[in-house]
Amino acid sequence: MDITYKKVGDYYYPELELPKKYKDFRLDKYGRLRLNYLKENKHIQYEIMKCEDTLIDHLKEVQELANKRYNQLMDEFKKSENITEELKQKDQMKWVGLMNNISNCVDEIVLKECIYDD
Repeated sequence: MDITYKKVGDYYYPELELPKKYKDFRLDKYGRLRLNYLKENKHIQYEIMKCEDTLIDHLKEVQELANKRYNQLMDEFKKSENITEELKQKDQMKWVGLMNNISNCVDEIVLKECIYDD
C-alpha cells in the first residue's frame, strides 16, 4: 500500500482514506456502549480487535443484534401487557407510562444480554 503525503506549510501529512466499509457506518447507543465497555473492562480484547481490524465488524454485529433483540422484546412485552393502539387512543397518558416502563425493562435486558456479556 502506497501512502501519499501532502505538504502543508513545513509539514507533510499522510493522505489517508477510510475503507469503504467504514464510511457509512455509524455507532448508535448500543454500539457506543459496547465500545466503552470493551475499552474500560476488556482492554486486552479491545486492543487485539483494534490490531486485527475486527473491532468495527464486532461493533456492527453487536449493534445489529441489540437492536433486533430490543424490537423483538418490545413486541413481546406489548402483547403480554396488552398495550395496543386502541389503548393509545383511549388513554394516552397510561399508554405513554406503560411504554416507558417496558422500554426501560427491555433496555436493561438488552444491555445485560448483548452489551455487557462476557
